[in-house]
Amino acid sequence: MDLKQILVDIARAIVDTPDAVTVEMNEEGDNVTLILRVAEDDTGMVIGRKGRIAKAIRSIMKVAGSSSGKKVTVEIE
Repeated sequence: MDLKQILVDIARAIVDTPDAVTVEMNEEGDNVTLILRVAEDDTGMVIGRKGRIAKAIRSIMKVAGSSSGKKVTVEIE
């Protein structure tokens, strides 16, 4: 399962500028850190009110990672 591509697909569906979405993946053993970068104007869309969308994205990615035995952390910049 390609965790990076899953996050890219989710983020592109949310933002107004899908071409600006990039994800950097750092993997250390079973720990995976995904760093999501979007256009400056789209940051609010990815975070959502009171961080609800960001929390939902992190939950989805944790479930996707656990199915392959990885602990996933998502950072939004």
